[in-house]
Amino acid sequence: MYSTRTPDPAALNNSVFNEHLSQRIFSRREIILPGNDILWRVERGAVRTLTWSEDGTLITLGYWGAGDLIGYPLSRIKPYQIECLTSVEVSIVPPHLWNQDINALLTHIQQAEELLSIVHRKPISLRLWQFLVWLSEKFGRDVEQGKLIDLHITHQEIAEVLNTTRVTITRLLQEFVEAGTLLRHKRSLILRLPNKLTRN
Repeated sequence: MYSTRTPDPAALNNSVFNEHLSQRIFSRREIILPGNDILWRVERGAVRTLTWSEDGTLITLGYWGAGDLIGYPLSRIKPYQIECLTSVEVSIVPPHLWNQDINALLTHIQQAEELLSIVHRKPISLRLWQFLVWLSEKFGRDVEQGKLIDLHITHQEIAEVLNTTRVTITRLLQEFVEAGTLLRHKRSLILRLPNKLTRN
């Protein structure tokens, strides 16, 4: 399902560094090819970076949105893959400009560490809730009922991030709904955070 094929450097050089192709648009589920000296800035949309173990188990490395830098130079993980979760627009940041993006690089490190700390929280219900809060801070927007996570993420994808099963995620999400701390809106989730709960 996931490709470990190394991109052709010549093809990358011919297309990626062409000024007219400095910005690219990718479709949902499309893979952005990594390059050893290529950083992409997400201008619009959401992506996840991931790897997989010898038995094919997916390991999510991060979720990234507008303003974030992504690319192989930020990781030593192999294999390394960038998957688009929505329609995505990215622009290339050439190596000679990396030093101008210190804030984005620091943000990348901080967000990766935040996610790593969440993945190790116990019990799993706390881990899930804090992951949802993290997503709401990164991809959320305020609505009347609370904070809507403006990103479609499946129960299976959540399970992959949190190192648990889809069945467990489905059960816990239903418990959050029954407790009134989570609302479902079409295919999205709305968190009723404490400051939002007091409104109604």
